[in-house]
Amino acid sequence: MSGAITCSATDLSALLGPNATAAASYICDQLGTANNKFTDVTYAIDNTYLLFSAYLVFAMQLGFAMLCAGSVRAKNTMNIMLTNVLDAAAGGLFYYLFGYAFAFGESSDGFIGRHNFGLRDFPTLTADYSFFLYQWAFAIAAAGITSGSIAERTKFVAYLIYSSFLTGFVYPVVSHWFWSPDGWASPFRTTDRLFGTGAIDFAGSGVVHMVGGIAGLWGALIEGPRIGRFGEGGGAIALRGHSASLVVLGTFLLWFGWYGFNPGSFTKILIPYSSGSNYGQWSGIGRTAVTTTLSGCTAALTTLFGKRLLSGHWNVTDVCNGLLGGFAAITAGCSVVEPWAAIVCGFVASLVL
Repeated sequence: MSGAITCSATDLSALLGPNATAAASYICDQLGTANNKFTDVTYAIDNTYLLFSAYLVFAMQLGFAMLCAGSVRAKNTMNIMLTNVLDAAAGGLFYYLFGYAFAFGESSDGFIGRHNFGLRDFPTLTADYSFFLYQWAFAIAAAGITSGSIAERTKFVAYLIYSSFLTGFVYPVVSHWFWSPDGWASPFRTTDRLFGTGAIDFAGSGVVHMVGGIAGLWGALIEGPRIGRFGEGGGAIALRGHSASLVVLGTFLLWFGWYGFNPGSFTKILIPYSSGSNYGQWSGIGRTAVTTTLSGCTAALTTLFGKRLLSGHWNVTDVCNGLLGGFAAITAGCSVVEPWAAIVCGFVASLVL
């Protein structure tokens, strides 16, 4: 086009003259500074996201407390809520002293970590304090799952020992196997992955929920049934909790916290998938929230109508249990399954109930 202004290398050289090198150096310095600031901002946003997710997962402890308190008889409310407080308190200390080192201590072998006890030599190049807090919230969630399984028949000292041992050793070792770069079943290994890919458990269906569930199963088998659970003839007697309101409140708090549990397991949000694409880690986080929601909702509705057909009445406690079962089932694959598959997952999970 006639009269267009050009800005070629020759034009710039003639314009800047002897100052061309200095100008180019100045521009490069400014670009380098801007890039460093952008990196710092990205790191700050990712850590803020991880901290917020940790707060959501920690809030699930309140959900566990309300759910368990509403599910037991009124006389046992104080005891069951005390166990939930102990999970957080004892878990915080023992995960700091031993748990994190066993789970993610650098360096380590395929079975267990061996460094960073008491967060010594921490932060590392791969982990910060926000990551420790997030993993601690997961550890106490695993312990909290067990409290309902052994409700109304657990001695205080025995539960304190159990909770400390689970958060300080059992859960950390299992999480090391699947989530540490050195774990024998971890998909993050650089070589010798299990079955070529490693075992993918994105947010802890096995690492968290199965560990807590198995611990609860063994606890229930050892302690036996609750007083009044069976009649003189051996027939089972339904022991309904004293407050459906607390059960519903606890369920919604757990639902809310699950959005830190599953989407938060990405740990970072500002990672683009490809240059020039509008899709990035933020898209995966959004889809994970959707699949989590669909699985839980499907399980809740399936349980609602299934129990209605079997018992002849509607029961809000059963629906709440179905909802939580759907969330637990989708937790392993929430980041990779399609929304329709999450619906199938929730439906299948509800059949267990």
